[in-house]
Amino acid sequence: GITYLDHAGSALFPESLLKAFTDDLRNNVYGNPHSQNISSKLTYDTIEHVRYRILQHFHTTAEDYTIIFTSGCTDALKLVAEAFPWIPEGTKQPSSRFCYLTDSHTSVVGMRGITASMNVLSVPVKPKEILSEKERLPAEEQNCTTPHLFSYPAQSNFSGTKYPLSWIEDIKSGKLCPIKIPGQWFVLLDAASYVSSSPLDLGAYQADFIPISFYKIFGFPTGLGALLVNNRIAPLLRKTYFGGGTAAAYLTEEDFYFPRKSIAERFEDGTVSFLDIIALKHGFDVLEKLTGGMEKIKEHTFALAHYTYTVLSTLKYANGAPVVRIYSDTDFSNPDVQGPIINFNVLDENGGVIGFSQVDKMASLYNIHVRTGCFCNTGACQMHLGISNEDIRRNLQAGHVCGDEIDLVDGHPTGSVRISFGYMSSFEDAQTFLKFIIATRLSEFDTEIPFQSSVTKLTTDSVPDDHPSFNNADKLSPIPHISDREFRNNSTVAKMTVNWKPLEAETESIRAAVSETAVPTCRRGGKPITITSIYIYPIKSCSAFEVTEWPVGNQGLLYDRNWMVVNQNGVCMTQKQEPRLCLVNPSIDLKEKVMVIQAEGMDPISVSLEENTGKEAVICESKVCSHRVKTYDCGERLAGWFSLFLGHPCRLIRQSSDVKNSSRQKNTKGLASATNISLSLVNEAQYLLINAASILQLKEHISARLEEPLEIEELIRRFRANIVISAPESFEEEEWAEISIGALRFQVVGPCSRCQIICIDQQSGDRNKEFLQSLSAARGRKTNFGIYLMNQPLHSSFPGILAVGSRVLPVLKENTEIQPPISGEEKYSG
Repeated sequence: GITYLDHAGSALFPESLLKAFTDDLRNNVYGNPHSQNISSKLTYDTIEHVRYRILQHFHTTAEDYTIIFTSGCTDALKLVAEAFPWIPEGTKQPSSRFCYLTDSHTSVVGMRGITASMNVLSVPVKPKEILSEKERLPAEEQNCTTPHLFSYPAQSNFSGTKYPLSWIEDIKSGKLCPIKIPGQWFVLLDAASYVSSSPLDLGAYQADFIPISFYKIFGFPTGLGALLVNNRIAPLLRKTYFGGGTAAAYLTEEDFYFPRKSIAERFEDGTVSFLDIIALKHGFDVLEKLTGGMEKIKEHTFALAHYTYTVLSTLKYANGAPVVRIYSDTDFSNPDVQGPIINFNVLDENGGVIGFSQVDKMASLYNIHVRTGCFCNTGACQMHLGISNEDIRRNLQAGHVCGDEIDLVDGHPTGSVRISFGYMSSFEDAQTFLKFIIATRLSEFDTEIPFQSSVTKLTTDSVPDDHPSFNNADKLSPIPHISDREFRNNSTVAKMTVNWKPLEAETESIRAAVSETAVPTCRRGGKPITITSIYIYPIKSCSAFEVTEWPVGNQGLLYDRNWMVVNQNGVCMTQKQEPRLCLVNPSIDLKEKVMVIQAEGMDPISVSLEENTGKEAVICESKVCSHRVKTYDCGERLAGWFSLFLGHPCRLIRQSSDVKNSSRQKNTKGLASATNISLSLVNEAQYLLINAASILQLKEHISARLEEPLEIEELIRRFRANIVISAPESFEEEEWAEISIGALRFQVVGPCSRCQIICIDQQSGDRNKEFLQSLSAARGRKTNFGIYLMNQPLHSSFPGILAVGSRVLPVLKENTEIQPPISGEEKYSG
């Protein structure tokens, strides 16, 4: 059910590749290739065979090129930067230059860090500058032997633009000059993106260095790449470090080292990843068997990209505005200048950019996997999106870093969306993607004619008649209306009243703390705001446990998200991967100090609230939203219960209460500077608050789109908040900087950006993508709903209490007193 459109990020491996590889491992014993026994000799010979196979794949021989295995393309680039025979500034000879195309991967640009340490200047060159270069160096300047290096990508990983391979010979011969400087030019061709879908003939285009990563071609193995080195430059390469297997002889007590003769052995420090290298043989075999070779892959992937580009570029809103803005240097008419990559941003009816994070979330609802951001290519991102150097610095100050979800800063995009095709991509994949764009951006009336006419035009004018995939083009039609489903009105959320009270003396200290709090006691001209519901989620991503009052601990509500379910690899499971987690109902009895877990068809099972601190507790580290947490396993009994219910191996783990070593901590602006806020297994903050008035307004939008009634209780459960309040105005909570509830003071740390979990019915586990789409439409292309809170702990020996009916006293942003709230209508339109 997955539509995978990130082949430029990684290819997918076929099952036959894994089977052939594992069969090989079962039938043979492969030893360390540095040993001399029979199994080691088999490994050495197989590795050498794979080297020849790689050279054959790129239409060259061992006479011209040497294969140096690395951990990937990045490692190969680093090797070139370290080993190239640079001549630094300040010597009698003219100094070297490292030039790179601005449309280059981060790993290429990063080479300048090494060259700078060697006192070698780096010079970025824009594509248009080298394309317009016509003059060649005078003959006398070409006689200079100073080595310079120019790096450029065979194919842009950002846009799919293929840069001319003819540049290689033109630059080496002096016909084309990246910059005007005497010396001898060598060329590094970054082929990582190119070779995944196009044939590379090194017999015709003899670059000096070609770094590649094999997972881009085969999908497996990962962590293995190679540097193909032209033998004419190989003897000039320099090396300082020497690892195991690289020395012909050396002394430990004297500075004496003599390298091995073979360039490959000289640069492959330590034992190579020999089993992964053996897997490459099967990768080449399977690729040839399934596809017929790289030329056919090139034709197939380009046909899909050409078709998708043609349809995508013709989609328009009713007012004639384009649905997407495509970032490309070509018109997708020639596979020799354009690869199977389409980079774009989705626009609204007024031409405004819809942030890539929003598009990514929507794509996930349709099980479509895309890539978003700047794709480790800042230069191309700046060039196509019009982002200046100052914008990059300003965005960083605004909190945006590479790889985050901040997609718009002051309305301007910080990145884009990329789809890319591989040899296993199908016409149906392209259809699914186009239907997704149409379903989320256009009505059927808007899209009926352009969608069909685009297909007709392409299939009659642009695609060969004998192309098997495109004979089904007439089947393409707008996506059908998403089927409605009935909502369940009965609530199965557990609810209880906690009979826990602080001591009388403690109550007095709390009252004293309240009286000293400099917060207004009422709103001007507004109704009081109160808590209407409180929920805790003892097990992360499982069902809610509703209470009327509950003690507050150092990490939030006591026992909130103290446990989580992990898969057999120890990775946290959520409803995104396993919707049935919402059917697991935990409840906590504070008096009996036990958590009882229930699910339909299963016997109840109990867990003690007392921590297991004995020797049998296995402490392990886990990740929650990229934060490291220390946890311990809850044992085989609970692992068996969850595995049986969910239908696959999994375990229940609990966060360790060893605060010194295990707690995640977050410094929170506005709270006491010395305070580190401790987190449980939550994603972002201790508490999540939503407003019933905001729910009511959203309910109207969703009910209208579903064309059926919707219970507010069901909608509240979907948003999985800890605290539900009743405020007079919808979305007024987004204007708050902090709130006080009794003796407890909370800082608002930001809005909650919603994901596809709100599309899951918390009573049945059924999905309906309409909910996230409706939220996006109602909130003006954003999916924010609810606010995150952090708690400033009380300086007392007893925890505070949150109770239903408690008064909520907010303070507005950048104000010291409460002002009349902005009306819901004004806020919504803004």
